[in-house]
Amino acid sequence: MAKKPGSNPKNEFVFLDVLYEDGSQRSNRRVPAELLGGLEKDEPARDFVIEQDREIAEKSGRAPLAIKSIVRTGAKKKLSN
Repeated sequence: MAKKPGSNPKNEFVFLDVLYEDGSQRSNRRVPAELLGGLEKDEPARDFVIEQDREIAEKSGRAPLAIKSIVRTGAKKKLSN
């Protein structure tokens, strides 16, 4: 039976866009919200995404890609002068 809309707890996951060294991008990667925040802000997400990539690469038989940057989905980009 399907769940009712809105039955999942809010703020359980944070969605991130991951940009790789080869220029490819993966959007809406789910990371548990409990890992983020504090002094490191979103930096713990990098380790979580690297581990996800390792598992995906192992199953697909391809080498994991190097991560260039990670930003929250929908976050505004900083302007550099």
